[in-house]
Amino acid sequence: MNWLSISVRQQRATSTHAKGSESRIPLKRPSPHHCRYPGIRPSLKRGHMTTSPLIPPSTIKHPRQSSNNPSTTMATASTTETPNLVRVNHHDAKTFAAALLTASGVSAKNAEITASGLVQADLRGVESHGILRLPSYLSRVRSGVLDPAAEPELKQITPVVAQIDARNGFGFPAAHLGMDTAIKMAGVYGIGMVSVKHSNHFGMSAWIVKQAVDADMMSLVFTNSSPALPVWGSKEKMMGVSPIACGAPGGKGEGSKPFILDMAPSVAARGKIYKALRRGEKIPTDWALDGEGKQTDDPAKALEGVMLPMGGPKGSALAIMMDVFSGVLSGSAFAGGVTGPYDMSKPGDVGHFFVAIKPDLFMSLDEFRERMDILYQKAVNSEKMHGVDRIYFPGEIEQLNEEQRLKDGIPYAKAEIDALNAEAEKLGLGKIRLIE
Repeated sequence: MNWLSISVRQQRATSTHAKGSESRIPLKRPSPHHCRYPGIRPSLKRGHMTTSPLIPPSTIKHPRQSSNNPSTTMATASTTETPNLVRVNHHDAKTFAAALLTASGVSAKNAEITASGLVQADLRGVESHGILRLPSYLSRVRSGVLDPAAEPELKQITPVVAQIDARNGFGFPAAHLGMDTAIKMAGVYGIGMVSVKHSNHFGMSAWIVKQAVDADMMSLVFTNSSPALPVWGSKEKMMGVSPIACGAPGGKGEGSKPFILDMAPSVAARGKIYKALRRGEKIPTDWALDGEGKQTDDPAKALEGVMLPMGGPKGSALAIMMDVFSGVLSGSAFAGGVTGPYDMSKPGDVGHFFVAIKPDLFMSLDEFRERMDILYQKAVNSEKMHGVDRIYFPGEIEQLNEEQRLKDGIPYAKAEIDALNAEAEKLGLGKIRLIE
């Protein structure tokens, strides 16, 4: 069965459900407060993940095989037991991450920015883009394909347009400078746009969106990534599973949350497959195809094949859009040219594109916030579908995770902590501090 026919089958399943069937696609979105493991939200995030796991796929055993059950292909819960978890205070996680980075040649300022972006991902429940990325980042540093000491260079093009050359440094400082520059231009002229070239992975897009939201700005955050997704009708990996992210300040009403969208153009984010691989878990069979173009619940085989775009040609077109704005426009790699996480032959050459917009251009900020509050209240209090306990605004689940983890600590699998401590040992540093 090819991926075109799979997409058609999924569309038919959706149509059938709309007519009254409830057996094919489970619609219930479990509450983040009713998970099997406290502090860990269900697999509800629509966010992006694009690159490397802690350990190269070739060194990890495939999960145990079982027969596929078509009636459960849309489920996100794993059929295997989650490993033992330990918890880390967010301050300790950030201190540990910054220490690894500075010991690897990153300046104190850039290490602080990078560590902050990584820990924000962990707090929001996007662990695949948190400090677990550090072993793969530092492997690239040791291989000479990522320059830890590089400082991004800013060039002003017009009063509202700028470009940054990341000079093959960490993507986090370049992204932070890019959005900060866009915010400053928007503060004066209403809008600011920044293109970034010759960069690397900048982690979870939502932390950059939050940077703008905290400055009372609307934003667009685009990036491209290494090939993982075929264009519609092809079986060749060409487009990246590149995140589409944007945001706006929220209302002032009780319970209102900012609008923060951060999603991949694929059925599932690639980082979820890497996470399942690390933890020995299976994946739903509609996420990806193996190297032979067949459905698989084995994450290792999925990584040898292709991710499936959400909505068929729609997801494919969104992935191409990200490549146009981030790769073609910036002068970075594009059309499958971004280097993958385990290709140590050359730099990543990732491109980004940031836009900040002042929301009080057409009305006062207070009126804008009042209207956002109305939108939020109408959205989350709208009539629920059968089986849905609660309706969430984009980014709200992640914010609830953050509030909980700021109090209880960030959960990690013990094997993941071991990998981080192994990096610390290489650099002559102490182990990460755990919550007893």
